[in-house]
Amino acid sequence: MLDIITKQTAGLKDEVLSGLTVALALVPEAIAFALIAGLSPLTGLYAAFMVGLITAAVGGRPGMISGATGALAVVVVALVKDHGIEYLFPAVVLMGLIQVAVGIARLGKLIRLVPHPVMLGFVNGLAIVIFMAQLDSFKIPFDVFDAGGSLVDHGTRWMGGQTLAVMITLVALTMAIIALLPKLTRALPATLVAIVVVTLVSAYLLPVFGLQTRTVYDLAGSIRGGFPAFEFPVSPMTWGTLFSFKTLGIILPYSLILAAVGLIESLMTMSLIDEITETRGRGNRECIGQGIANIATGMFGGMGGCAMIGQSLINVKSGGRRQVSGIAAALFLLLFIMFLSPVIEVIPMAALVGVMFMVVIGTFAWATLRMYRKVPWSDLIVMVVVTGVTVFAHNLALAVLIGVIISAIVFAWQQATYLAVDVKFNEFGSKIYQMHGPLFFGSVSRFRDLFDPANDPDDVVIDFYYTRVVDQSGLEAINALAIRYNTAGKRLHLCHLSAECRDLLDKARDFVEVNISEDPHYHVSTDRLG
Repeated sequence: MLDIITKQTAGLKDEVLSGLTVALALVPEAIAFALIAGLSPLTGLYAAFMVGLITAAVGGRPGMISGATGALAVVVVALVKDHGIEYLFPAVVLMGLIQVAVGIARLGKLIRLVPHPVMLGFVNGLAIVIFMAQLDSFKIPFDVFDAGGSLVDHGTRWMGGQTLAVMITLVALTMAIIALLPKLTRALPATLVAIVVVTLVSAYLLPVFGLQTRTVYDLAGSIRGGFPAFEFPVSPMTWGTLFSFKTLGIILPYSLILAAVGLIESLMTMSLIDEITETRGRGNRECIGQGIANIATGMFGGMGGCAMIGQSLINVKSGGRRQVSGIAAALFLLLFIMFLSPVIEVIPMAALVGVMFMVVIGTFAWATLRMYRKVPWSDLIVMVVVTGVTVFAHNLALAVLIGVIISAIVFAWQQATYLAVDVKFNEFGSKIYQMHGPLFFGSVSRFRDLFDPANDPDDVVIDFYYTRVVDQSGLEAINALAIRYNTAGKRLHLCHLSAECRDLLDKARDFVEVNISEDPHYHVSTDRLG
């Protein structure tokens, strides 16, 4: 009994410490994404708190971390810029309602249609995006003055000299601790230890040598705030204008995009965490959880959110496997906002950049660099295209959609080439076509070319025992072939068709004899796998 209690206590400690680590990493990310969208830092932090808390409590993937993300920020910035911040929060609420509807309709299982090459391209592209986002931390602000000494503009430039050397040293120290500490002990999360050590070095050791580095405070100023307050709708919008057709016409397109981007990123992240932990999340429940979280955050002044692959990987690799870690991360984040902002603001950006660089290393599928000779060229193209769209378009939903479309086209093309026929004659002189492979829109042209009604004998049999008629295009091809044989004055027999096919062959059954197999054996790979 004592051993069980000890194990449970150790597990809870790991979950809580992992949540603390994640919360520290969430702060700069949430602030940065809010600034990208043209919002205040607290808008991003409130979203990270509320979305993280609710999805951890009611979502379908324990251990996965959700919050404000760059993928959503790219969509939000256009809405805020074109229509104003008062339209953002209704759009986030509508986004949540759409996500709940998707979950109730049990459409979360559609993530199974995403091929593995698309997943690899997704994670590689996301790793590159995370890496590139950290490069801004190596820039410092400067003011541009005219000849008369008047301020003209604000800008940034790359660090140099001593400042750059200090930054690189602290980043390297952070990465070294995270990589090496687990080899010595796993009593404490390496990421948390790295952040604490580098913060102490920055606060107490660097000043001794007259050195300094940028901190969280330098990024966004004070992050102190209170508990999120109910603010819906936001002035000058009223309840009357909120439910107007004008408002719906403005926010609906953005809400649909936000919902799609959020669900795709969340379900893809869930699949990745499933693979790492060798467990299985519940996609439909996660859709509902994400939706409820976004409805709440929209009503409390948050920018909306979804799963965060970087923080989810930090959590899992720090020992977070249950709901406790996600809830702890959200609560720690709220503590930072309300009470501990002075402590968080002194954390050097170098420590957080080092953490994210280690996330990049862990996220990127390095094996893809060695598999170019081992996988089909079509899979390589899919991986490269998905990675490219993710990196350059910053649109994860579009990248995944393009990857799925390319994969589907390649699959259809390959399946179309598998349609073949064996020809033989029986003792009565009838010609028998034994079909093999699927009959669908991609193979109907090949199907038509396999037959010769003009030169065939008067009695012809087509046996579909090893063939599956997949879609309406296949049925129409059979109908058209039956008409060709009837025009030529030939008798056509169709064997081993399913009852469903027989019922749908409206034209052919007037000209042919159809023999039904109650359970035709479709020797097609997709059936054996299904």
